[in-house]
Amino acid sequence: MKKLKKIHLAIAVLAAMITIPACTKLKDTPYTSIISTRFNPTKADLAALVGAGYSQWRFILLDWNGLWRAQEITGDELVIPKRPWGWFDDGVYQRLHKHTWTTDDDVINQTWSRTYAGITNCNRIIYQIESGLIPITEEKDATLAELKVLRASYYAILCDFYGNVPIVTKFDLPTGFLPEQNTRTEVYNFIVKELTDNIPFLSAENNVATYGKFNKWAAFTLLAKMYLNAGVYTGTPKWADCIAACDSVINSGAGYILEPVQKNVFVTENQGSKEIIFALPMDEDYTSNWNAFDLHMQTLQQENQATYNLKTTPWGGICAIPQFMSTYNEADARYQNNWIKGQQYTSSGQMLYVAQGDFAGKPLAFVNELPGLEKGESVHGLRLGKFEIKMGATNRLSNDYPVFRYAEVLMMKAESLLRNGQPDAAATIVTQVRQRNFASNPSEAVVTGAQLQQGSSYMYGLKDQVNNQFSNEVGADIKYGRFLDELGWEFDQEGHHRTDMIRFGAFTKKSWLSQAATNNNNRTLFPIPRTEIQKNGNLVQNPGY
Repeated sequence: MKKLKKIHLAIAVLAAMITIPACTKLKDTPYTSIISTRFNPTKADLAALVGAGYSQWRFILLDWNGLWRAQEITGDELVIPKRPWGWFDDGVYQRLHKHTWTTDDDVINQTWSRTYAGITNCNRIIYQIESGLIPITEEKDATLAELKVLRASYYAILCDFYGNVPIVTKFDLPTGFLPEQNTRTEVYNFIVKELTDNIPFLSAENNVATYGKFNKWAAFTLLAKMYLNAGVYTGTPKWADCIAACDSVINSGAGYILEPVQKNVFVTENQGSKEIIFALPMDEDYTSNWNAFDLHMQTLQQENQATYNLKTTPWGGICAIPQFMSTYNEADARYQNNWIKGQQYTSSGQMLYVAQGDFAGKPLAFVNELPGLEKGESVHGLRLGKFEIKMGATNRLSNDYPVFRYAEVLMMKAESLLRNGQPDAAATIVTQVRQRNFASNPSEAVVTGAQLQQGSSYMYGLKDQVNNQFSNEVGADIKYGRFLDELGWEFDQEGHHRTDMIRFGAFTKKSWLSQAATNNNNRTLFPIPRTEIQKNGNLVQNPGY
């Protein structure tokens, strides 16, 4: 393990040890309280103190039925079909695919509770600092600013996912306190103000000390994401503001670049990537909960245990939707490197064969075909391989998860330029992002402003499982659909796609695989969990639920 990852995982452990002074086991323990009589922090302690506030990000995004799953399998790129060995689980994955989720589904409940737990952690630490329970004298303003920006990042999740949620900024609340509900616009305005007010106090450094934390540039990236989606969140687009926020990162001089090979961002030891702006540090030895980061377990077939000498047998579930994979230029390095396809082998080069299901005894060769949501055999669907799967991995990957990366800043600026009437300037940036993926055929990387103004190449349509045919729903009528395609190719498997589809108007208006277009814009927001409505009479359910 490289030095950088050791340092930041040690900080995570120290944060846990601050909570439990006698703890010696290296566990990723959620931050709960600080006993002020036992802790008088110095400057050297601040990283651990603030680091405790970050713990929920990984739980929100990557744990079972978390935000990543909601963002990906509700869209047109990935699916979890029913397999002969399982993956039905009371139909929850089918409901997510078909946009028929309920107020009781686990994804709805988990995202709410995990995110508000992150907000509570931030509120607690802010209160302890402001009240003097934690007597910080050095860098107090910077520490509070970072915590407020971190808290804003949690509210950004709630704004995108649920829209109309309570804003709570106090920790010392009376027993039985029930917060009032805020509108989505109010939540958006709160986030933007928190970011703009606190960015000046954040560190401008991009180094070991700021890795995995909100420095100025990570905060500007979050601000750009808010402006990019302002039209969805408030009805008023903010393209020029998005460009300005992106330019703050681009012109920062902080050393962010596009990696010469996209895969460098996603290898196991990726903590040195100059493309990563904000990451969740991960390590199989330090992140001890079972589902900490297990995309490889969710996607690989059981037989693939021998491919990577995995310590645990994978579960063979999630795969790519064939319609999406058909949009790729097969010369694109992202098509070649990010997806597991074709005949599978052991680590020593022997062919693997299917062990169960209708294809038992036949070669295990992944094909870009899927009968439907109700049935996927071992060979059906290309598998997720963007994050490197190291030899001998446990059920938890050790790759740091890049929440924000420099390519996203470039593409946010490009999209804002395109929508602001500057398609050629947008095309220059998109070409820049594409170039590394067509190194052997540079002309394929070039895209024009005229092309970016065209519709999507995605051949949408609902699959008729009886006749194995799709209804005819082209993507050519999606405004700037080619840019949506570009986002799909660059950010596949990264937990962005639902938000992007909503912004381009495709999420409820198109059909794919077993998801029929509903034209129901209520589905662009998830419902507030039923249990939360029952607990708090101040909450009003989102429309349509």
